[in-house]
Amino acid sequence: MNIENTKSQMRKGMLEYCILLLAHKQPTYANDIIKQFQDADMIVVEGTLYPLLNRMKRDGLLQYEWKESTQGPPRKYYALTEDGEEALKQLDSIWDSRHPEMTQEQSFITNKGNHEKELFNQSLRRTVRHR
Repeated sequence: MNIENTKSQMRKGMLEYCILLLAHKQPTYANDIIKQFQDADMIVVEGTLYPLLNRMKRDGLLQYEWKESTQGPPRKYYALTEDGEEALKQLDSIWDSRHPEMTQEQSFITNKGNHEKELFNQSLRRTVRHR
């Protein structure tokens, strides 16, 4: 098993979910997405975010609109499409039904790293609550 690949895929899935949550709230600018992640103690850099936003747009989950800025060139604001709204509903349902069970399974399997997992879960819950 390639642990690094699995870890990367898990992170991408969580990032996609969080981006859907943030874009659901209101159309959002990429730098604002990065700031929201930072506020939740999740480090995401432009080199990770922009390819993910582009792929989510290609997949029909996001759309964007250019808006004039008072501080420079026009900015691209991302919002959910109907498919993005549906994907978010499905992911919410999966998260709501599996999250407590997964947390229990993780705690049972290992006590190592529980503090980091709990910090991540708290950060994600803060992000979800602000939806």
